[in-house]
Amino acid sequence: MSAISVGQAVVLGAVEGVTEFLPVSSTGHLKITEGLMGIPVDDNAVVGFSAVIQVGAIAAVLVYFFKDIVRIVSAWFRGLRDPEERYHHDYKFAWWVICATIPIVAVGLAAKPLIEGPLASLWVVAGSLIVGSGVMWAADQMGGHKRGEDDTSFKDAMLVGSSQILALLFPGFSRSGATMSTALILDLDRVAATRLSFFLGIPALTGAGLYELKDALGTGTGGLPLVVGTAVSFLVAYASIAWLLRFVAKHSFNAFVIYRIIIGLLLFGLLGAGVL
Repeated sequence: MSAISVGQAVVLGAVEGVTEFLPVSSTGHLKITEGLMGIPVDDNAVVGFSAVIQVGAIAAVLVYFFKDIVRIVSAWFRGLRDPEERYHHDYKFAWWVICATIPIVAVGLAAKPLIEGPLASLWVVAGSLIVGSGVMWAADQMGGHKRGEDDTSFKDAMLVGSSQILALLFPGFSRSGATMSTALILDLDRVAATRLSFFLGIPALTGAGLYELKDALGTGTGGLPLVVGTAVSFLVAYASIAWLLRFVAKHSFNAFVIYRIIIGLLLFGLLGAGVL
């Protein structure tokens, strides 16, 4: 039998779609949801399923930012052929995304047993949700919010890209939360920080999903739940992206900070009471 049913796949796909790009930790919410539904959070099939349905959310980014991605990729190919094109920001930005992905790939491969073992604990998720909230609040207060997307540099991309490691090692910290917080500390405005988080997440999350696909299919999770979960994740994530970009243009991250603290404390309570 499949480790995850079609009905459970719909719920998990919706949770993934809503939370993947919001700075609230999709991994944390997935683990909480899995625990409430009685799904073993440290099962290889479940870990693989969670990684694969992320591809649905990434596909939503590819569709939403299709014109931007085509522009950047086209500039990169032109720059490979023509040295004069290499001065354009889009050409440089493409290389920055590639380089900024290397640290998280290296750590992900080296620390895979640790990530899928002790660090997959719901206690770690709860603690990371609360600690990450403090980091996000401080970053939003410290940031000057005076630099736009065109002002980003190689240093910005490397620092923001490397911050994804925090979410990799401490599920609950949030990849989006870590990248957005780092970008805010570097004085990027909230919209630029959010867009940079999206672009840097594309190669890392796509690679993780494809890498885990064989485990998800080979350890008990059926193909239909994977397809359903991924499709739901795509649809919900697309709507979530559109909403988030409108929200950060006019609001601070305080609502996310408060929400994360509440969820973290609630999770501690459920774990302490033995419910999870």
